[in-house]
Amino acid sequence: MRKVNLKDVEWQERRSPKGKFGRRTKNISVALGCDPESLDLAKRWPFDLALVSIPKGKSLCPYHSHSSESELYLVVSGKGSIRDKEGSTMVGPGDAFFFGPGEAHQLSNAGEEDFVYYVIADNPVGDSCFYPDSGKFAVWKEGGEEVIVKGTEADYFDGEE
Repeated sequence: MRKVNLKDVEWQERRSPKGKFGRRTKNISVALGCDPESLDLAKRWPFDLALVSIPKGKSLCPYHSHSSESELYLVVSGKGSIRDKEGSTMVGPGDAFFFGPGEAHQLSNAGEEDFVYYVIADNPVGDSCFYPDSGKFAVWKEGGEEVIVKGTEADYFDGEE
């Protein structure tokens, strides 16, 4: 059995340059020994678990959809505003919600205290993200390096022959 206590898992912080986006994350699966970069299924698990905290006035990240990832959320504390194609929905402690591939979403803190939740994601190899508000895409190179691109529509064979 692999075991870890949350108090022993360090928070990892990420903020955008101008401060609109921010979060702290405890990557529980990684603390238990999961290697999210590995292609070996014994090292890369079928899902990952993280505890996330979004500070007052911040959003986790821009509005986006995943090409192949599914995410299941369980709110622990605070108030959140969840944006999807229907608009925004308020969530609070005990609420659970799910986004599958292609379902655009954005999580934001809508209260005075940190918005804290667990997320379980399957993190499939080859996932990419689309950002509808800006027309950007996020793709990952081998080795886990994230690349953000903003392209224009092109013919399939453009530049190939």
